[in-house]
Amino acid sequence: MKLKRIGIDLAKNVFQVHGVDRHEKPVWRQRLLRDRWVQAVLEKIEPGCEIGMESCGGAHHWARQLQARGYRVRLIAPQFVKPYVKSNKNDANDAEAICEAMSRPSMRFVAVKTIEQQDIQATHRIRSGLIEQRTAKANQIRGLVSEYGLVAPKELLSLRRAIPCWLEDGDNGLTARFRRLLDALWNDLRTFDERVDELDREIAAIAQTEPAAIRLQQLRGVGPITATALLAAIGDAHQFANGRQLAASLGLTPRQHSSGGKDRLLGISKRGDAYVRSLLVHGARAMIRTAKTKDDRLSRWVTELADRSHPNVACVALANKTARMAWAMLRHDTDYQSERAAA
Repeated sequence: MKLKRIGIDLAKNVFQVHGVDRHEKPVWRQRLLRDRWVQAVLEKIEPGCEIGMESCGGAHHWARQLQARGYRVRLIAPQFVKPYVKSNKNDANDAEAICEAMSRPSMRFVAVKTIEQQDIQATHRIRSGLIEQRTAKANQIRGLVSEYGLVAPKELLSLRRAIPCWLEDGDNGLTARFRRLLDALWNDLRTFDERVDELDREIAAIAQTEPAAIRLQQLRGVGPITATALLAAIGDAHQFANGRQLAASLGLTPRQHSSGGKDRLLGISKRGDAYVRSLLVHGARAMIRTAKTKDDRLSRWVTELADRSHPNVACVALANKTARMAWAMLRHDTDYQSERAAA
């Protein structure tokens, strides 16, 4: 039995396999346990067979394991598999849908991440989660002190300065019990600050040692955080044929609603990695604020665009251009060329 292609539906403990031969006839359907399924694949199919999986939790780990054993692995985004699920959803139908989806000539696949990429991505995700928790803690403090007639400033920096003053002021109406509670919340907030600062230093160290991240920081509006986030998300960018594909995968291109030969472009699609997209947009917004004082081609281009359109439109357009330039630098291992930035 020679298998041409197999689809695997991943789970925590039970993996479903669906394999077809060169005549597209199903010849292997089986449920396998987590500690047994790789060995079963080694016994059933020969190296060189194409194996497909949804790009979900654990998929990149298993893809690396199979690639090391000589198999070609294809990861597919779940939204591209769903249209091929027949009838009811179950593990067998999901595995069959994966096997069918990966056979389509125009199917888009997800590049398998290296361990280094996942390390960087984990650093960013932990940092992002800590920032969310810090914001929630600050909002909790604001809500609690408002019940005692104290209005907290909007900015986090001002809140940090206000809390010690509230604790030391004996005439502001706070009880001894609430002062103890507020002091504990203040310690929690400082702990979050310390953890975020620690991860910022980790990201800065990565940005100083990775050659690709060093090159990306030559771009305007791209610092250590954005450079390493791009590196974790897209790697060497070889999965994209051109810069527009990268920009589209990050949701920075217009969403279409066209019919009957009439093209209708809407706002940006906001698909893909929202974290990387937000970093690019914030970096572009910072660059636009200083562009009026510079005379290079890119600054003149974005300044003229901001003058004749909404500033947010110019900001997203610059983020789109930055993504395309990042693709060219990663794909071709080149440095930033200012004379071609606004071509």
